[in-house]
Amino acid sequence: MKKLETMEQFEQLRDHGKHIFMFSADWCPDCRIIEPILPEVEAKYQDYTFIYIDRDQFIDLCIQLDVFGIPSFIGFQDGKELGRFVSKDRKTQEEIENFINQLDQ
Repeated sequence: MKKLETMEQFEQLRDHGKHIFMFSADWCPDCRIIEPILPEVEAKYQDYTFIYIDRDQFIDLCIQLDVFGIPSFIGFQDGKELGRFVSKDRKTQEEIENFINQLDQ
């Protein structure tokens, strides 16, 4: 999973192509639990580019997008938000995949 480096990069990615932005942090135990399943999820949904956003590094972006819990996911295609799975709750692989499946409907 690519890691977001700058706000300019976020805006470029958000506005061009299909992306799922994952908001996370190194200190988040629920985020660490889902890490092992993420490569499988990425491989299953190759239409999307997955981008890791460090919540602490991009706190202003989190505020702008109303992301107040992690891990959280937001899907975008060509500048349009397709959907969000944003909460402070632990996520399962099934829940993440169900979220991605509903983005294409």
